[in-house]
Formats: sequence, C-alpha cells, structure tokens
Amino acid sequence: MLKGILEGIVLEIISRGEIYGYEITKKLHALGFQGIAEATVYALLLRLEKNKLVHITKKPSDMGPPRKFYTLNERGFEELAAFWAKWDFLSERIHLLRTNGGEKNV
Repeated sequence: MLKGILEGIVLEIISRGEIYGYEITKKLHALGFQGIAEATVYALLLRLEKNKLVHITKKPSDMGPPRKFYTLNERGFEELAAFWAKWDFLSERIHLLRTNGGEKNV
C-alpha cells in the first residue's frame, strides 16, 4: 500500500515546473527527507523516464556534461492525480482508524 510514495512526491515536485535531478534531491532534503540518497532519486527518475511519465530536455551545464531537465507529460499528470487519489483514500482510512478505531459511524 505504501509503495510508490516517493514516486508520488517526486511527480509532485516535477509538476511545479522544469527541474533537474540534483534540484529534486535538494527539495526532498529541504522537506525533511534527508535520508533519501541522490542515487535513489536518479534511479526513480530513470523509472519515470522508462514509464514515459516525464518529458526530458538536455541543457548545457557549467559544471560538466549536459543536465537532464524534467517536466511532466500528460501521462505523468494522470499518474500524479492517481497518486493523490490513493493518498486521500489512505489518509482518510488512517484518520478513521486513529479517531474511531476504524468505525465510520461512531
């Protein structure tokens, strides 16, 4: 059930505008996810690319080879919407469990 949370978070970050991998890692760390390694983010970005959820543009970099910049494509936005729908369902059920022991009409 919890599988895919990091993917949803990264999709949300990419949905805010064009961004490259290291920036995504920095945003995750700023959000408090310091334990997430850069390699994990790049592996996830590769998976998003293979699943055709992102559009990629390569741009020159002063720091070395060209950087890949990511934006969501239509499929990416659909996947993000599905993630948030699953998240809302999960969040509601956890709230019900926490407040009413899982009973809807208590």
